[in-house]
Amino acid sequence: MSDADDRRQLQDVMLSYAAAVDDRDMVRYRACFTDDVEIVGFGEAVVKGADTWTTSVQSQLEAFSATQHLMSPQLATVSGDTASARTDVQALHVLKDGDGAMFTLWATYLTDLIRTGDGWKIARHELVIRGTQQTS
Repeated sequence: MSDADDRRQLQDVMLSYAAAVDDRDMVRYRACFTDDVEIVGFGEAVVKGADTWTTSVQSQLEAFSATQHLMSPQLATVSGDTASARTDVQALHVLKDGDGAMFTLWATYLTDLIRTGDGWKIARHELVIRGTQQTS
């Protein structure tokens, strides 16, 4: 497989990740991760395990009537069957009980991926928050 093919597939994983959250498709979301994924920066505790993380995200999404995750082009490094990617994100969250209130997050995802028999999967995913804003 060429470097360009790997980079396209890595980008597709992150775009699928974002689309699955926004579409509330937890089956598709779960498929983005290795079983033993490590999640960092989405709270004080490190979360281990794709099933645990997917359940947590599904619960967190209940606070929002809609979300939209806008992803930048990736800066990726591929080395055989492992890769690292930096993806900037702007995530808009419309609060259910906020009478139109919106929470906006500006952040960077630092993501380690591995090639599996089912394609590239996220093995470690870190959120680095750049800023937030809530409007009413």
